[in-house]
Amino acid sequence: MAKRDYYEVLGVPKNAGDDDIKKAYRKKAVEFHPDKNPGDKAAEEKFKEAAEAYDVLRDADKRARYDRYGHAGVDNMGGGGASFEGMSMDDIFRRFGFDTEDVFAEFFGGGGRRGGGGFGARSRGERGTNLRIKVKMTLEEIATGVNKKIKVRKQVRCSTCNGSGARDGSSVDTCATCRGAGTIRRVTQTPFGAMPVAEVCPACSGSGQTIRTPCNTCKGAGNMPGEETIDVDIPGGVHEGIQLSMSGKGNAGAKGGPAGDLIISIEETPHEHFTREGNNILYELFVNVADAALGAQIEVPTLDGRARIKIPAGTQSGKIFRLREKGLPALQSYHRGDQLIHVNVWTPKKFNDEERRLLEKLRDMPNFKPNPGNEDKGFFEKVKDIFS
Repeated sequence: MAKRDYYEVLGVPKNAGDDDIKKAYRKKAVEFHPDKNPGDKAAEEKFKEAAEAYDVLRDADKRARYDRYGHAGVDNMGGGGASFEGMSMDDIFRRFGFDTEDVFAEFFGGGGRRGGGGFGARSRGERGTNLRIKVKMTLEEIATGVNKKIKVRKQVRCSTCNGSGARDGSSVDTCATCRGAGTIRRVTQTPFGAMPVAEVCPACSGSGQTIRTPCNTCKGAGNMPGEETIDVDIPGGVHEGIQLSMSGKGNAGAKGGPAGDLIISIEETPHEHFTREGNNILYELFVNVADAALGAQIEVPTLDGRARIKIPAGTQSGKIFRLREKGLPALQSYHRGDQLIHVNVWTPKKFNDEERRLLEKLRDMPNFKPNPGNEDKGFFEKVKDIFS
């Protein structure tokens, strides 16, 4: 099953500060800890998921790679695959630099902080939804990376009210129910005693404000259908299905809320000459019998132009030549793949009279009788040698 977005796991926006991420993780860890949910496998998985998300988002380098490349950007950095099996809650909190007693005091009523239970006011308005698009790329573009200008139809901020949803600034009031907090608090009984719980304010839907006079253009929504041309920088080495994320480039939020993200899924277009095998590219070269037997210099296409290769005399069909570092770059690496050239000796299907006479003479000559030696490996053995 595909991993969830780490920001979604912790319930924070992409632009959340370090303190907000820390508080969000602390809340999730206590909420889903196995000791608090005995026998609940789903809660245990959510506990581990929150720890994994925080392990990435608390680290500036890992977070930057995750924001750019998604889960693929942190899989080999100790994030995205961090294991917390066998660790107690105290062990995990200590790993992340938390004071365990302080955590329990905050969430179980002992000396609570801001708001009496760690629940701060919600940011005004609703966050916009993420927007997903597909971008087609040629192998040449994948080889170098590319900047594309993409016109995207989406929800944009209303220009009349600047996203507030109100006809003018004076028509926005603080919500009387939640007093601008966006949440209301109630107390619920748990096995650990009375515990404060925050809920979205039903009067203002969590915005903390109410609108007396809605904007005539967006009818109070703060956003409306539109389009935007976005510059998308795609690095070299991407592959089919990889997803890139652009923070704040998705649908505009309602009533001044932050915009969602733009999720870009890469599609590779079929190439006229090459097929892709990882970071290597494969080219099928057809040569005639004379060139294979006598040897030749032959020009072949590459991703950045053309190159000449030498076909030695006596080259057999199935021979594979390698052009080093003429393939595709590896994402987040200096390594580059190769271009593999698979030789096919072309046998003509039709002949004129002169060609037939020559072939009849050659048919019975000793050097034209098949005599494969041990050095003439099969195709699969040659491919195995190439990648070994």
